[in-house]
Amino acid sequence: MRALIAPLRILALIAHILIGLAIALAIFPWQSQRRRNPTIRVWSRMLLAICGTRLRVTGVTLDPKLARSGTIDWAPGRLLLSNHISWIDVFAILATLPSRFVAKSEIRRWPLLGWLVTLVGTLYIERGRRHAVAAINHRVRDLLKVGEAIAVFPEGTTTDGAELLPFHSNLIAPALEVGCDVWPVALRYTERGAPSSAPAFIGDMGLVTSLWNILLARDLAVEVALLAPVATTADRNRHHLAHAAQHAIASHLGVAMPPQRRGISPSAPDTADSRPESARDPASASR
Repeated sequence: MRALIAPLRILALIAHILIGLAIALAIFPWQSQRRRNPTIRVWSRMLLAICGTRLRVTGVTLDPKLARSGTIDWAPGRLLLSNHISWIDVFAILATLPSRFVAKSEIRRWPLLGWLVTLVGTLYIERGRRHAVAAINHRVRDLLKVGEAIAVFPEGTTTDGAELLPFHSNLIAPALEVGCDVWPVALRYTERGAPSSAPAFIGDMGLVTSLWNILLARDLAVEVALLAPVATTADRNRHHLAHAAQHAIASHLGVAMPPQRRGISPSAPDTADSRPESARDPASASR
């Protein structure tokens, strides 16, 4: 039965994306990000529903009225660090807490979805370019200063959800400069209450194949857990913050902490790295 309904869901999803594009083109250019957020949140919830994915939000409790409106007043902003499983992670987070995402530049070339996430304010990083990290960090810092929420996938790629990869810390630097909190976000997918790898978008899997797996899943649910924020203090560097967020997510998901990357210790001083940007930590991106 699900296989018979799936093509109808795909048509509904395409129509929903086209409606989103129309809204983004006609209305968003005249609105601030704050005024766009309620629309983004509702649209993302509808996308999850069309894909047959139930949203469950746990963890830190937000003011219900503000959470519904998507206009949470933060000054400075918040930097969200999340584990990464699928392309649909983005919409699960947007449906919970509208944010600007930092993503690899290839995403903008995706048909329809790429255009849409560009119009809603995604920040792209050109991986491999010498000054890419410095440029994106400058932009993120400015947005955090005016109270926006920025979301980063610090693993830099996707997993099947059964493990965590080491967190890269390059894109955490703006939080230290601004003095804003870092919010760990734990994502978990289940089918009928059991862990599910159906949404996993890994390896050479295509977007259509991933979408089909999601549509065929039975009683698929995504948990978005907003964990206790990690404060930026004078005695913490970006490696401390990455490690603390990773530990919080691993504890919530019940998975093992990955080994620390060679030469990096959470207690190490945050000294400047003289290597070119392209040779340092790979930038966080959506797959």
